[in-house]
Amino acid sequence: MKPVPPAQDSAPEEADPLVTRYLAYVRVEKRLASRTVELYMADLEKLQANARKAGVALTDVKHTHLRRWVAQMHSRGRSGRGIALILSGWRGFYTWLGREGLVPGNPVQDVRSPKIAKPLPKALSVDEAVQLASFELEATDGDPFLEARDQCITELLYGCGLRISELVGLDAQASGKARGWIDMQGGDAHVLGKGEKRRSVPVGGAALKSLHKWLAARSLWARPGADGVQGGEALFINQRGSRLTPQHIRVRLKQRSQQAGLATPVHPHMLRHSFASHVLQSSGDLRAVQELLGHASITTTQAYTRLDFQHLAKIYDAAHPRAMSDGAGSKAKAPPEVQEPRKPK
Repeated sequence: MKPVPPAQDSAPEEADPLVTRYLAYVRVEKRLASRTVELYMADLEKLQANARKAGVALTDVKHTHLRRWVAQMHSRGRSGRGIALILSGWRGFYTWLGREGLVPGNPVQDVRSPKIAKPLPKALSVDEAVQLASFELEATDGDPFLEARDQCITELLYGCGLRISELVGLDAQASGKARGWIDMQGGDAHVLGKGEKRRSVPVGGAALKSLHKWLAARSLWARPGADGVQGGEALFINQRGSRLTPQHIRVRLKQRSQQAGLATPVHPHMLRHSFASHVLQSSGDLRAVQELLGHASITTTQAYTRLDFQHLAKIYDAAHPRAMSDGAGSKAKAPPEVQEPRKPK
């Protein structure tokens, strides 16, 4: 006996003429990719099916219908992100109908998907970050020049909280055309961040030590003019003397984290998250962390308070006698806006 396939939203046997016209519009006039058109078609098939069940024409759909359909999708387990994407497709369709004079307004305009929980930034523990930053390959296990470069990259990402774009934009020396550079005497990294905003970040002693070591090795690879537009002035280069790309750094850092024995593959932004989380844990100064990260809004930085609470909750679980008692474990709660589900020990 053949297994019964899972129930799916039924699609209409024949596309509504308005849907056909709209798909032709996005395909021909907007020149959207065929895959995007297919996704729009699937979204509009859901819309047609819902309208048919409700006994209304597409041009007579109201926001009350749409809210009911959103609630139904959510109750069936569709994610908030998935619903948001479907609503986006429907919203575009009714925007087009409005321009064509076929509907008086866009019924999807004020309909929102269920709130999507923001995931916590992924950060290493202090021990894991220090383990990675202090890791060194034996001289017999790899190229000493690559080792000096990769260790310096790791120290700067974790020690300064740089974005990967800020790191690859660093030049070996300050100049009028440099997007970023490091002042060795002052112990500061000057970078160009999001929105073309410049900021200065302190560079710690361990990172400066690694930088001295890398600059000595870099001189053997650097060639004037090898970097094209930047004139070969890039701080981090490959064996050909060219500026490293973000993808190259991602691959090297993932490999290095595995060599250092970390269970989780590390990507550059994880070290930025770790920098922010660990500074906040030690100082409690949210405004200072905002300045160090170059966030335009402190709301963005506040995500790290959730990581900080998780750190405190783990300490509570491990140290407080009532946290380890039967029936009384892990009763500490975060504020409602940052509370995360946690299992008692």
